[in-house]
Amino acid sequence: MHRHAPYPLFLFLLAIFALPGDARTIIVCPSCEISSIKKAVDIAADGDIIEIKKGTYKEGNIIIRKALTLRGIGYPVLDGNNETEILTVIADGVTIDGLQIQNVGTSYTEDRAGIRMKRVKNFKVKNNKLFNTFFGIYLEHSKEGEISNNEIKGQAVQENSSGNAIHLWYCKNMLLENNHATGHRDGIYFEFVDSSLIRNNFSEHNLRYGLHFMFSNNDNYYKNKFMNNGAGVAVMFSKKINMWENIFEHNWGQSSYGLLLKEINDADIKNNTFKENTIGIYVEGCARINYTHNDFNRNGWAIKISGGCLDNIISKNNFLSNTFDLSVNNNANDNKFDGNYWSEYNGYDLDRDGVGDVAYRPVKLFNFVVNQTPEAMVLLRSLFVDLINFSEKVSPVFTPKNVLDNRPAMKKIKNLGSAN
Repeated sequence: MHRHAPYPLFLFLLAIFALPGDARTIIVCPSCEISSIKKAVDIAADGDIIEIKKGTYKEGNIIIRKALTLRGIGYPVLDGNNETEILTVIADGVTIDGLQIQNVGTSYTEDRAGIRMKRVKNFKVKNNKLFNTFFGIYLEHSKEGEISNNEIKGQAVQENSSGNAIHLWYCKNMLLENNHATGHRDGIYFEFVDSSLIRNNFSEHNLRYGLHFMFSNNDNYYKNKFMNNGAGVAVMFSKKINMWENIFEHNWGQSSYGLLLKEINDADIKNNTFKENTIGIYVEGCARINYTHNDFNRNGWAIKISGGCLDNIISKNNFLSNTFDLSVNNNANDNKFDGNYWSEYNGYDLDRDGVGDVAYRPVKLFNFVVNQTPEAMVLLRSLFVDLINFSEKVSPVFTPKNVLDNRPAMKKIKNLGSAN
């Protein structure tokens, strides 16, 4: 007599081995029939959802070769035991949502990551928590993906033994949104990443940069906050980069800055806040950049311009109580500095049109002295400095003659504001 399988077992088999093409939900939990994420991935087919219940899964080196959704319920923990990478995705159309991924472990021979996306497209990595993962989310040769609402927290102590929170290499058409990156070498790292958007991210307490950006073109970032990093943001060897409504704050150090621009062309930098940085913006070898409607508040240097900077416009910005508003290291420049508000300006406005009747020279003689002899900074608040600055103002000899604001604003300029 032919015997039939028990009814509950029949339902289980039906859920796992449905007809090809039918999307299924495969349940994983410590006490379920399927208690291993690797096993669930092995038996799943394209389009399936793997629902991972709360618990701790000591699994690493999970390779996803199918278009799956991994969805955590109650933030299940995937723990690599400080020995291995945890998730490696090599298929298009994958979603990783709601997982806690931890303990990848430091390696000096390989770039281990909590989540790696490799040569894929049309993917989402969202709502995850990554703790102690060396590299948090690592993307290479990928496109048309979303990295959003992730918390990535590292334990970096030295740059040479730490990775980046979000690392992108040779990617295109990416969205990074609402991520919190802290405790890594760089919070966000872009290299050869084009046509992408970075918005509403918070990058803080990283050893090197909040955002590190190289050889990447046609990208926008706005409403991000970069705070208490070794340096705020470095954007280098790129073009057509727009930076709007970001906050660069408390990036202090001997050679630190809110924003470093090196070999950048054709960019808009507007409505940002630079507050209490050693240098608000350091610029080198940049051309055709518009700096407008930014607030520079209580920085060491608001803007420091080195050589090779041409056709730049610095206009309608507020320079508020900075130690030095502007530093320019040579006379040969065709940059424009008109229409800014300078808290140090004490000129007059007889016709009451809101524009100072006397041009303002923002580069002080003591600034020139400090650039030549940094040790002179100890004299900053002395009467001697006031005297030499006044004498240079009356009869300019050392400061650049063509660096002046011909139309200084008498009142602080109302800007759009910045991200919070």
